[in-house]
Amino acid sequence: MGVKVSVIVIVCNPGDTADACIRSALEQTMPADDYEVIFVDDGSTDGIGERLDTIASARPNVRTLHLPHTGTPMRGRNVGLAAATGDYVYFLDQGDRLERDAIARMHDRAMETDADVLIGRLVRDYGPPMTAFERSTARADVVRDKLLTLLLPQQLYRRTFLEQHELGFPVPGGLMGEQAFVMRAYLHAKAIAVLAEHVCCHLGRRPVAEDEPRAIVKELHALLDDIDTYVGEGRQRERMYAHWFRSVVLRPLLTSKFADSSVDRGVHFRVVQELVFQRFPERLDTYLPVQMRVVAAYVRTGRLDQIMLLANSTRRAGLRSDLTEVRWDAHVLVLGLTVEVHGGDGTPDRYRADGDRLHWIPPRSIDARRLPESVTDVTDAIERARIEVYVRHTETGLVYFLPLTQHVERIQDGRRRFRVQIKGEARLDVTSAALGEPLRPGQWEVHVRMFGGANQARSRVSRAKGPLNCLGVLAQRPRMRLVVPCWTDQGELGLVVEPRSFSESIALVSPGVTVKHLDGHLYVVLPVPYVPPSGGPPLELVLRSSGRRAREVCAPALVEAGVPGRIAGQLVAKVPVKRIMPEDDHFGPGTWLSSLRSSDGEFGLRFALEMRRGRVEVRPAAAAEPERRSPMGRDTLLHRIGRRLPGARHMVRLARAGGHRYLKE
Repeated sequence: MGVKVSVIVIVCNPGDTADACIRSALEQTMPADDYEVIFVDDGSTDGIGERLDTIASARPNVRTLHLPHTGTPMRGRNVGLAAATGDYVYFLDQGDRLERDAIARMHDRAMETDADVLIGRLVRDYGPPMTAFERSTARADVVRDKLLTLLLPQQLYRRTFLEQHELGFPVPGGLMGEQAFVMRAYLHAKAIAVLAEHVCCHLGRRPVAEDEPRAIVKELHALLDDIDTYVGEGRQRERMYAHWFRSVVLRPLLTSKFADSSVDRGVHFRVVQELVFQRFPERLDTYLPVQMRVVAAYVRTGRLDQIMLLANSTRRAGLRSDLTEVRWDAHVLVLGLTVEVHGGDGTPDRYRADGDRLHWIPPRSIDARRLPESVTDVTDAIERARIEVYVRHTETGLVYFLPLTQHVERIQDGRRRFRVQIKGEARLDVTSAALGEPLRPGQWEVHVRMFGGANQARSRVSRAKGPLNCLGVLAQRPRMRLVVPCWTDQGELGLVVEPRSFSESIALVSPGVTVKHLDGHLYVVLPVPYVPPSGGPPLELVLRSSGRRAREVCAPALVEAGVPGRIAGQLVAKVPVKRIMPEDDHFGPGTWLSSLRSSDGEFGLRFALEMRRGRVEVRPAAAAEPERRSPMGRDTLLHRIGRRLPGARHMVRLARAGGHRYLKE
């Protein structure tokens, strides 16, 4: 049997950042005789070429090709493709990393589905979620299955298919040329398969492309010609056109990069305006969100000044998603959400009523008098508005979408003025949320995306009112696992599956701590999300002073009954307090960092305690950390007296300056 898969890796002066990529390509579970790795060195000068030659000399399934420096991966991919002997080829960048079984899984699925192109699940720790991986499919449609969001070369291609249709990367090419290659493969393929249930490749960050506007337009013209050739007239083709219209033509006009390029801005705008008149008729505007429709209208009328004003006024616009309800239905976490678009000034977007129609109200700096009513009319878009809720694993970048029920509400806000909110209820089944499989252990973020109305945006789910239900739940399948909902330090919702210890489960919800100063003692009460049948191991609350003189106060922490339906239990520690000249075993003035100590070690808590003038306040631990390092973090009785003496601060500054000035070497 011949080679099944050729993995083509492009490298150019990666330093040591390509180690994970190289190792992942060499250590696949597929037998070495069944796949080959072709490293293409684009004129590197950091020694990587010699290192790859050494690897190739020791491994018969590895080859290294050397090119003069081009500064682009396009030529290297073409050279690697010409040298490949595998039935399928897979392109990999130097910052990417394959899972160990990725090549074998993708090849097996491609053979099973007879696919010309197979897209194995990709994950990344930046940018929007990849919605094309909501499910696996053997016959994916470019528009229906959202493949336009996956115009990346990290896919498995049948080599004879690429050769038959003479598909290659444009040279020198840029990001637009790369996307054009993938789109042409989609258009020519008889079958495109998506493998969603297994992660295949972790994407690294990619360098920002500096493509020249005229080169982008030239490549876009060629791509649109291909779409005209292979896609008949109708909604499918118009939605493809609208994708490029929105992402390549209009969206860059609202970026800070365009706003700051005063020299080239006029040339760029004229090139875009000519392209819009040639390829993008006004009927495509119906597929755009309202801001993009306004930009398109200003492009056609030559109002670059208005586009700049719109870009500046909407730069800080975004989505606000508040958690209004949280409860457990058996092992299913039910989240009630209210989602609303906010403008650049931080206030909710408002809409003007004109009979039964709603119109977007542009920022005050915009001259909207000449905008047609059809441009600002968002009635139909609001009726179609929807949100998507997904969870994202903080370490791996894995994303899974949640089932959701939702509805749109109009809220009157003044005479003929309305706000629009989407209210929904998402259900997170921790035993099956990962495409029918349980969620993996670790921390998961909860995100929301909104489509339609005045905007398309995404945000984290944040706290609205009241404390979070801290009750943890034991999921029963495939084995008993604790699941704890919690807030981040920024007030954003998270979910932790299988905390590593009893102490960590308490630390996750420790921002819900309450304190009470009574009868010479400080009572520190922590919520406990889950109490094991044994009651948990013995614990000790540890408070450490962040002042120059390190002090430590320890107190036994006992588990008591919690609040039914809200917290499973609560941990109570009784700490002795001395306000003036505290001893080493007493809590006193200053800032104190907290942790829990057990026989297994010590686990930091997410709050700090601060005593000022006899009052104790709770602060986030992150805010108190700088004071741990600062020699001025303490607040003793002498410090408080000194601050009240006339001229004391000035005398201290002079003394410090003199001390530094006359320090001996």
